Amino acid sequence: MSRLLRMFGPVMPTPHAAEVTRAALGAALGLLACDLILWSLSGGDPTHLTLIAPFGASAFLIFVVPNSPLAQPFSAIAGNTLAALAALVTLQVTQTPLIAAPLAVALAIAAMGATRSFHPPAGAVALATVLAAGGAHPPTWAFALAPVAAGTALLVAAGIVWNHATGRVYPFRQPAPSPHGTKDPLPDRRLGLTPPELATILDRLRMTPNIGVEDLARVITAAETEAAAHHLGDLTAADIMSRDLVTVPPATPLATLAQEFRTHRFKTLPVTDGGHYAGLLDQAALLGLTDATLTAADLATPVETATPETTAATLMNLLSDGHQQAVPILNGTALAGLVTRSDLIALLAARLRGA
Repeated sequence: MSRLLRMFGPVMPTPHAAEVTRAALGAALGLLACDLILWSLSGGDPTHLTLIAPFGASAFLIFVVPNSPLAQPFSAIAGNTLAALAALVTLQVTQTPLIAAPLAVALAIAAMGATRSFHPPAGAVALATVLAAGGAHPPTWAFALAPVAAGTALLVAAGIVWNHATGRVYPFRQPAPSPHGTKDPLPDRRLGLTPPELATILDRLRMTPNIGVEDLARVITAAETEAAAHHLGDLTAADIMSRDLVTVPPATPLATLAQEFRTHRFKTLPVTDGGHYAGLLDQAALLGLTDATLTAADLATPVETATPETTAATLMNLLSDGHQQAVPILNGTALAGLVTRSDLIALLAARLRGA
């Protein structure tokens, strides 16, 4: 009985208050912008319909769960528009609500399935269109264009702006390009499942509307990182980092930088200013440069940093994606050490010898 009761109880974890506030404010602003723009385009006609009830559900998906396949721009715009058209076609056959309502929703679902544009609020669009046929202003074919298509497009545009401004990815997260300009997957993905394999798994489990391939890959990578943390134990950056570092000040000229790389055979050089970390210099940044006025400050690039307490598993994740050669380890703003890929290879080799 308790298991049965749990099935009907809350299954989602409590959302973070900041995330709820972000989504709620974004939905409100998005709907307001949509309403104002559609109203102004109608010439301020008070009888012209601007917002329709299903837009509330579309706004929920776009602003609350922007990573859902059901919330993506094509699904939202095509789904809502096709649903309106499906209802209008149904009304040409019958205007009896008892028949037209379920028929319109069924036709909308079929159209969305055929075009890979499932969007749950579209079912409400089809139903609302049929029910509006008996009102004072029955919908015409133009209804599918405005407010449905235009309004949904405006919500999508607002969602793109708001989600990017508040740290969420929308539209869909796409596989990151290789930093080397090749077609090879990133190093941390080469031993895992390929995107087609992940897509096949999602399809087999009937979960394609729930999560995208790239987000599933991110979940798997995060889980593998946690698993690696179990194997690496409590090792931290402080245990494996280099401490006796060769550093250069920001004003170091190009010729001196080249000489430092040749002398020490490093791939990276930390830049420090009075003991404070000021950036990391990659030897590749010097290739082909002849301007003698360039300095370390001009060539240093921002990279992810860590603290002495950062776990070895986290460092492995930072260094396995091909975007940086080393991770500066900071105590506040002071450079405490450096962890390179060579350090991690040595750590893994030691673990394998001890296995």
